[in-house]
Amino acid sequence: MAPEIAIIGCGNPNRCDDGVGSQVLRRLAGTLREYGQRVRLLDAGTDGMGVMFAARSCRALIIVDACRSGAQAGAIFEVPGACLARPPRDSFTLHDFRWDHALYAGRRIFAEDFPSEVTVFLVEAERVDFGIELSSAVACSAERVAVMIADRVRMSCTAEEFVP
Repeated sequence: MAPEIAIIGCGNPNRCDDGVGSQVLRRLAGTLREYGQRVRLLDAGTDGMGVMFAARSCRALIIVDACRSGAQAGAIFEVPGACLARPPRDSFTLHDFRWDHALYAGRRIFAEDFPSEVTVFLVEAERVDFGIELSSAVACSAERVAVMIADRVRMSCTAEEFVP
C-alpha cells in the first residue's frame, strides 16, 4: 500500500539554516509515528530525483526547505507546489535537478500517479555558511512548521481528502 502523504525535507544540513528541512523531519518522526505506513517521511537533502520518486503514488506531498528571499530570518512561506514547479535545465548531471524540477517532471512522467495536492513550506535562512546548527530564528520556525504539518496530517488522516 502506498503512503497517503509524503513529507520531504530538502536542503544541505551542513550549511546551517539550509538544513531546516532535515530538522523538521526529525521533529515529525516521533510525532507522526502513530500514522505508520500512511505517512512517508524522507530527508532528501539535495536529491531532487529522490523527491520525485518518493512522491509517486501518494495522494499529497509536503516539501520543507530553506529559502533566501530577503525576508526576515525565520519567516515561513506556505506556497502551493504548482506555483514553484519549473522545468529543469538541460544538463547531463543530476546535481542540477532540484525539488522544484521534481514537481514539474513528476507531473509529466507519472501523470495521475503524482500527487495533485502539493504544499511547500519555505523558511527564510539567516545563515548558509558551513555548520550544522540552525540560527535561533530558523530553529523556532522549524518547530512551528513541524507543528503546522503534524496538525495538517492529523486532520487529513481523519478526513477523506487531504487539506492543503
